[in-house]
Amino acid sequence: MELDSNHSYKLRGGIFYSWLNVVGDRIRLTIMYLPRSLISHLYQQLMHTNHSQSPPVLILVSLEPDALCACRILTALFRRDYIPHKIQPVSGYNDLATAGEQLVQPMKLQLGGSGGVVVCLGVGGMVDVSTVLGLDNVSDGEDPSGGIQVWLIDARRPWNLGNVFAGRPEDALQTIDGNARSRAPDVVDGRIQSSYKPGQGGVIVYDDGDIDEEMATERDAFLALLKMPEVEYDGVILDDSDSASETARSVDGERRSKKRKSWSDRESEEDEDGENRRPRQRRRSNSSHSAGSSPTRSPRQQRRDSHSSNDSPAPSQSPRSSPPPSAQLASPRKLRRRLLRLRRKHEAVLHKYYSLGSTYSEPISSLLYSLAEDLGREDNNLLWQAIVGVSSLELYGRSMTGVGISTSLDTGGSAGWGGQRGERIRQVLRDEVRRLNPPDPKEVNGERTRGETYGVIPCHGLSPTDTSIQLSPEPRFLLIRHWSLYESMLHSPYLAAKLHIWSDIGRKRLHKLLAKMGVSLSQCKQSYTHMDMELKRGLRQSLLKYAPMYGLDGLVPPPASAGRGKEGWGFVRSWGWKACLSAIDVGVIVGAILEVGKSGIHTDATGKPYDRHDPKREIVDEDGNLENQAWVERFWEAYDALGNIEALKAALPTALHLHRAILRTGTSLIEKRQIRHLRAFRMAVVKEGPDVQLFTHPAALTKLALWVGEAIAEQERDQRGK
Repeated sequence: MELDSNHSYKLRGGIFYSWLNVVGDRIRLTIMYLPRSLISHLYQQLMHTNHSQSPPVLILVSLEPDALCACRILTALFRRDYIPHKIQPVSGYNDLATAGEQLVQPMKLQLGGSGGVVVCLGVGGMVDVSTVLGLDNVSDGEDPSGGIQVWLIDARRPWNLGNVFAGRPEDALQTIDGNARSRAPDVVDGRIQSSYKPGQGGVIVYDDGDIDEEMATERDAFLALLKMPEVEYDGVILDDSDSASETARSVDGERRSKKRKSWSDRESEEDEDGENRRPRQRRRSNSSHSAGSSPTRSPRQQRRDSHSSNDSPAPSQSPRSSPPPSAQLASPRKLRRRLLRLRRKHEAVLHKYYSLGSTYSEPISSLLYSLAEDLGREDNNLLWQAIVGVSSLELYGRSMTGVGISTSLDTGGSAGWGGQRGERIRQVLRDEVRRLNPPDPKEVNGERTRGETYGVIPCHGLSPTDTSIQLSPEPRFLLIRHWSLYESMLHSPYLAAKLHIWSDIGRKRLHKLLAKMGVSLSQCKQSYTHMDMELKRGLRQSLLKYAPMYGLDGLVPPPASAGRGKEGWGFVRSWGWKACLSAIDVGVIVGAILEVGKSGIHTDATGKPYDRHDPKREIVDEDGNLENQAWVERFWEAYDALGNIEALKAALPTALHLHRAILRTGTSLIEKRQIRHLRAFRMAVVKEGPDVQLFTHPAALTKLALWVGEAIAEQERDQRGK
């Protein structure tokens, strides 16, 4: 694995050397992590030290719906506390390095800046962020942080352990406070204690609970490697830049060569070492000493020799006892071997951690909502941002086991994401919805209660001023409130894979399912909001009854029960009578804005392209400036849409067009057999068709890959079953 020679991991000889980035001079930079129990500690200190002349907080945000929602939560807190801030979108490691050079480094005290706080949302967790941002480019004797404190909040794993456990070096500790040794430490093994006072610069990782609860082994191994000295072995200095595989090969080669040595060679080598076998030979030839002190004899031999010596004692035997078997001082060669074995043991722990692959932990929008809750600032707006951020991860297949297709469980909805921990997060959000949106006592038998009883998903608010959040039994359809029932089922990735929608047989199965449910094609092809109310009331019960016949378990969540509550239920918010959207709907729309934007798509039913013939499209963008400009424009469009319902409604055609393109392109790849079946993976190249330009964006291509991957998995599973 080799991403970038300066900014990311390298895999050399099977070992990741990311932990080496903090060894040497750069260890002077203070690097810590903030435990979940102290999540509001840094923010409260920032709030108390903020004043009118304080530099603005720089927020670096990745271009993902979860990061955008987290950014809106954080900026809402900043606005309430009158903390100035600046937002900078980041599209990759190159952008992150550019932001470090142009925005972060000028903040250093050495360069005439005022220091300050930099918040990384969704970026920097997997790389040595101090190197990427340029915090280590200092002269000897200078503070490497330059008065800059970096808050690192990221859901991607594995962590770069150099960002987490390096802690505060001893020389920096003495410089900051000469009496530091006489008081309780405020950073222990990289973990911030409640006595910690910010303002000292460095990198601080926000822990979602994984570091404290699950990474004790990695922490011990990393800290042990930091404390290990350089090892000289056969004239070669094995410092931290050498490959561990070279060390292993050299040691194993020496062992094999020793096995091939003759007995005389071994004796000569022992004479050079001269501390173990020679005294034992002298004791063996000396009859006046007991043989029981030999460290190499077995207990049975010792007892036999002792018995024979008692039967025939020598008259010249000394009355004093033999000296105790004291531990011999190990030779430098043995110490080096012992140190190398210990080093390889710790390296194996880190290698195992980095070899787990890329996964995703708790969404950062949920983590920042916990920050708002700890501060007592939670409300419906912040809760909705957290819900959208959590719901958006499933759209990109990002789970706590990696990036892949979703799993179907009997709980339905999005309950397959994140396993038990993901369901716990959603359950906490459901409890927050009930707490912040209590039912009106005057509407005990109102429309909302009847809707929950019949399982009808809400499509409008209860009043012109209704902005509440509700729990809804959302089926695994796509944008059902803004499409017809037929189109919503047809473009659902889950149904497409289970029913083989790409083939004529699959579409006939969909028609048969609708027929068994008692819904005609003419009815299901009209807008869902205008369907017969009786059909909508019976839709959920019909799906629960007939969906298992087609292997569609978990298509809709089960009815609420006392034991499981409303497990699997989704979230819906109303904006009066203007609109009613689910969290998945908002995630789909915001993701489409980031992936496609408003240019180059069909915006109306006639198929007329929007801005398709702009002359700027013919310009060759060699430096990537136009692309970066488009990224920034899309970021702000998505950022504004999260707080503006009219902007969300205006971007709805973008999302519909994108998912039509996914269905068209995925069906074409499968029907034309353009998917190559290799040993470990499947590969397809999108090089023709009307929608090629849409999939030049990595996130849109990821959605297409997830759609095709889920379809191929079901297809191969059916073939193995036959």
